[in-house]
Amino acid sequence: MKNSKEAINPLEGISIVPEPSEKLLNERQIVDYRTEREQCLEWLLTFGKDPSSADGYAHSTVRNRASRMDQFYRFVWEQEDRYTSSITTDHADAYLNYLARQEKSNGHKSACRKAVMMLYKWRSHRRGGDEWTPQITFTRSSQSTTPRDYLTREERAKIRDAALEYGSVPNFDNVYGDRRERWKAYLAQRFEKPKSDISREDWERANSWKIPTLVWTSLDAGLRPIEVERATVSWVDVENSVLRIPHEESSKNEENWIVSLQDRTAEMLEHWLSQRQTNEKYDDTDALWLTREGNSYGSSALRYVLQKLCDIAGISTENRTMSWYAIRHSTGTYMTREEDLAAAQTQLRHLSPETTMKYDQTPPDTRRNALQKID
Repeated sequence: MKNSKEAINPLEGISIVPEPSEKLLNERQIVDYRTEREQCLEWLLTFGKDPSSADGYAHSTVRNRASRMDQFYRFVWEQEDRYTSSITTDHADAYLNYLARQEKSNGHKSACRKAVMMLYKWRSHRRGGDEWTPQITFTRSSQSTTPRDYLTREERAKIRDAALEYGSVPNFDNVYGDRRERWKAYLAQRFEKPKSDISREDWERANSWKIPTLVWTSLDAGLRPIEVERATVSWVDVENSVLRIPHEESSKNEENWIVSLQDRTAEMLEHWLSQRQTNEKYDDTDALWLTREGNSYGSSALRYVLQKLCDIAGISTENRTMSWYAIRHSTGTYMTREEDLAAAQTQLRHLSPETTMKYDQTPPDTRRNALQKID
């Protein structure tokens, strides 16, 4: 089963020895490097965020930064003109100086810096290595990408409509003859089963509430990709039209959160929860949404969904950075305009440096009214 499999192999889905490194190393070096990487990544998953309380980083965070750690190792090997796992803080300082000269975005450079900091944190705690304090930071340009990568009000409405159209098929009873056969062929390919086995239930399954609820909930709650990945059935309170996100599952925060949803979104979620129970893919998990392959939605899968939605809606993505955060940024932007900053901070589960928001200062009903105005 999926859950037990993950428990046995926590590094599933993470490339331990990526192909570029494998090509550089001989067989014995690969064995040593694999051991080094496995010990580091397993520690980051279990203890990395706060070793004293055994609080690890999210799997998606470690997966994304593991490749950048590997890039750093290859930089060291090139500098030393040999393979070594004995990295020093001088190597790290030299790497930041190297990054500073590259024609890459500061966002990319900052991500590489964070990855190397995680690596040295492990070495300090587990290997007795020197602590490393970076001397260089990479701040974003004053020409922020934020205006380009959030949805306008009109685009939000189009994305909601597109989510209802995404992957849908005509009603079974409304198609006949050759047209029905063409749709059966489409569903056979989509569900990877023989055309002769396509049933009425498969037609109903094609018009699933999964994508509409994933999109509408994200538009209301401004869900981060990691929150989509972590979302469980227990978060959903249909009766009160809210998400209840426990503090241990909320991203970057230490409080429980009550996040408002539109009544329309709550009604869709009620349909999805009922429909979800009939899908055997969810038998052994409480995950709210899974991909067709039965995996949690990561950033790349969500980016693919958003691109498809933009295509359906006729929204141009040229010269725009359209990640799932475009949804979150738009929710925060318009919530602030319709209500106030406190409402937006609560709705987005964000603690500003200036204000410690220990309590839900704006009632869910008030924020729900603001959501109605946004769309």
